[in-house]
Amino acid sequence: MIQKTSAKQVASDLNLSLSMIYKWAEPDEGDGSGAVNPLDRIEQLLRSTNDRRIVQWICERAGGFFILNPETNKPHPDFLIPATNEIVQEFADLLAVIATAAGDNEISPKEAKTIRARWEELKSVTEGFVACCERGNFGPLKDRPAPSTAAKTTTSSPAARV
Repeated sequence: MIQKTSAKQVASDLNLSLSMIYKWAEPDEGDGSGAVNPLDRIEQLLRSTNDRRIVQWICERAGGFFILNPETNKPHPDFLIPATNEIVQEFADLLAVIATAAGDNEISPKEAKTIRARWEELKSVTEGFVACCERGNFGPLKDRPAPSTAAKTTTSSPAARV
């Protein structure tokens, strides 16, 4: 955490003592010498709630998005062509949503949410496909549930989503 900036700057920005920042950086060896850092707390929150929207919210704040890694521990079935077709279909679905929304030369907030949902689904399907390509195992794609075409609702804070 303090490799790209100074501990003093982090303490100042977060209005905390410098010693607290250093305690966060200490390894937890069960002796209670350190303090649970915010990243460990987020991990605990995820385990407690099992709600990945928390991670998505953090990723959005950092200018990115969260993609869950697919399971790839199954034997390699002959699923390459259907998996490829699914990506093409997801892309076509995204283009259809964009074309429909842009038909009146205006994108409403509701249409923007629908476009965002389809885009997120395309990214997720594509990431799963690429990971399976890298591992040479397409079983996880075959067993994955069909993607939802419904728009996802987003709110501004993870607390509102949990």
